[in-house]
Amino acid sequence: MKVHNVEMIMSAVRPEQYPSEGYPEFALAGRSNVGKSSFINKMIGRKSLARTSSKPGKTQTLNFYKIEEQLFFVDVPGYGYAKVSKSSRETWGKFIQQYMVEREHLRAVIQIVDLRHPPTKDDCLMYDFLVNYNIPAIIVATKADKIPKGKWDKHLKIVRETLQMRSFDSLIMFSAEKGIGMEEAWREIESRM
Repeated sequence: MKVHNVEMIMSAVRPEQYPSEGYPEFALAGRSNVGKSSFINKMIGRKSLARTSSKPGKTQTLNFYKIEEQLFFVDVPGYGYAKVSKSSRETWGKFIQQYMVEREHLRAVIQIVDLRHPPTKDDCLMYDFLVNYNIPAIIVATKADKIPKGKWDKHLKIVRETLQMRSFDSLIMFSAEKGIGMEEAWREIESRM
């Protein structure tokens, strides 16, 4: 997809605040600091529409990005960050769960993991949640540019096995730095619209 028009239209925490256009939605989930904002910015061809931060745990709402009047990326708060208070994490957990389980426009969750390391316990819990609620997932393994090409398959296998991925969920290797996996990610998204 060639992206020309994109806007961050709202931050929301309750269903009555969600957009009413009815476009397909793709939620982005991942650990704090795993590169969700970098993924969004690369996919939409912007440098800083989605704020990247050196302080993990910055996103505290569902942020809706309207793309080409065709779909929404929905950035959800990062999980697994210890410095955020437990009550904040529980509040996020509730509204993220409500959004993911009840939102009829949600087509898939794009779960971002770090290709350099096996998925964490939090990554596995997130994926298990998606499996449990029968929510389609697109797993995007970022930071591919930090690993020698010859080791990519080995790292992808570790991600697939650690998460115990369902056969119908996609696993895409990605690098915001080099643009690796961008076309594949767009193909996957478009096939689910």
